[in-house]
Amino acid sequence: MTAHHGPADPVCELLYQHRELCERAVDPLEIAAVLEARGVTDRTAARFKHRDVFSLAEELYARVPHTGPGAVGGVTLTADGGQVAAAEKPRAVALGHRPRPAPAALLPLLPGALCGSTLGVLALVRDTPSYARFAVAAVGAVAVCAGVRMALRALPLPKPLVLCACWLFAYALFGDWLLGELLGGGPDIPSATPVALPHGVPLTLALAFAPALWCARGFSHAALRGLTGSRSLEEFAAAVRPLLAAAVALFAGFLLALQWAVEACTRALGRSGAVGGPAPTASAATTCLALLLFAALLLTAHGFGGVASAGLATACAGEAGALMCVLAARLPGLDVLGRPVERGVALLGTPAVPLVACGCAALGLLAYACTALTRASAHHREAAPT
Repeated sequence: MTAHHGPADPVCELLYQHRELCERAVDPLEIAAVLEARGVTDRTAARFKHRDVFSLAEELYARVPHTGPGAVGGVTLTADGGQVAAAEKPRAVALGHRPRPAPAALLPLLPGALCGSTLGVLALVRDTPSYARFAVAAVGAVAVCAGVRMALRALPLPKPLVLCACWLFAYALFGDWLLGELLGGGPDIPSATPVALPHGVPLTLALAFAPALWCARGFSHAALRGLTGSRSLEEFAAAVRPLLAAAVALFAGFLLALQWAVEACTRALGRSGAVGGPAPTASAATTCLALLLFAALLLTAHGFGGVASAGLATACAGEAGALMCVLAARLPGLDVLGRPVERGVALLGTPAVPLVACGCAALGLLAYACTALTRASAHHREAAPT
């Protein structure tokens, strides 16, 4: 089809500009989502004599033949190499609703199972030399990380996000102990060693991985279904906001239930679930960390990995800054730098630092998600699946 420029048919100019997109699209909704991402709004669509972007996308889709890279001989090629007859409605393929085998659906449970097994082995070898316990812990940590990567193998994870997540996990394990040592004038290296680590923290975070991934997938699929029934960008945004709130609330409910169960188990076994401060503050800090990681997962899964990395980096900077302020306060005349941390610790315990750092970062990412994930462009076929 040759595009003709002229006032009689204003859609032709838009079709000429986005011809490749229209030829490769397998559904009008994909065109609408990408047009929105490129700045086309309902007001823009009105200049082309259409009531909204969805109506405009339907006309663009109808005007071009769909025998390009995405279709061959009347058969549409799916992303995984499968085929769907052209006569069939391709919407499910376009939106990424592919059936998952049972083992893959249960893969998110692997990190929790591996972490629980590692802690069980550590309990059995607690009377062995320290190097043996360290070896068990190191192998277990590597196994848990491998389990997380297997479950997220389809999701491109930015390297800054991975590094920041590693820092946050390390601080969750050792940060409260280190901050307590610094406030007490230590640590006295090499005699100072971490003791009574919060076993409940890694177990809670590992067990929370499965509900986090399931809630993220549920939100993604529900948003895609809402996209198929929406007739305007405003209608879609209004339908997605309660879905996002429900996903966050559902994950928070799972998280609180897991924390209660883990703390009950640690008390039954005679182990402390928190170190360095009151249990409520430590539990709240763990909750904020988990919500921060969940928000980062949601944003990364829909193409906002850079924003998710920035949110995690902000939390890391807050935790590292607190440690640096305590150290800097030892210098003459700089004791004022450590007073905010000292007062926060005196009031809430050492978990106050991750509580504030992760809590503020989580609120920021969730606020951004309320805007970014209500746009149709965050849910089109090119967005990374969760």
